Amino acid sequence: MTSILTKGMGEIDIDERQLITFTSGLIGFDKFTRFALLDAPQKPYFFLQSADLAELNFILLDPFLFRPDYEVDIPDDLAALIGMKKPDDALILAIVTVPPGGGPITANLMGPLVICRSSRQGTQLVQADPRWQIKHDVMAELAASRKQ
Repeated sequence: MTSILTKGMGEIDIDERQLITFTSGLIGFDKFTRFALLDAPQKPYFFLQSADLAELNFILLDPFLFRPDYEVDIPDDLAALIGMKKPDDALILAIVTVPPGGGPITANLMGPLVICRSSRQGTQLVQADPRWQIKHDVMAELAASRKQ
């Protein structure tokens, strides 16, 4: 067990297995490489909490929950960089934005997080596929996927 400081929950104890290293950091936050993956109080969301800066955290969501057609092409060199040897070792999560004044909750499907479950290393992958944008309306796309 180790402890980290968070903005919303104060100091919390986490299992070492919850720590993820993003060797290149995340886009716009490249100097922060150590994060803890935490369950959020509202399912099915997760928190990605910086282990080094309490104020830095992200809300994450499994993109396949609202976009069953979502695809992520992980280049071999990127898979090797994070120690991923087989496709089912990948945990794919999207960064979520919750607007402070209300409005639709959106997810970034253009820049998913790819985490290797066994090595606990991750990266943010920028996809060139025009189907995937920075702001996908989670509830609208969930409703659309249920109608199909």
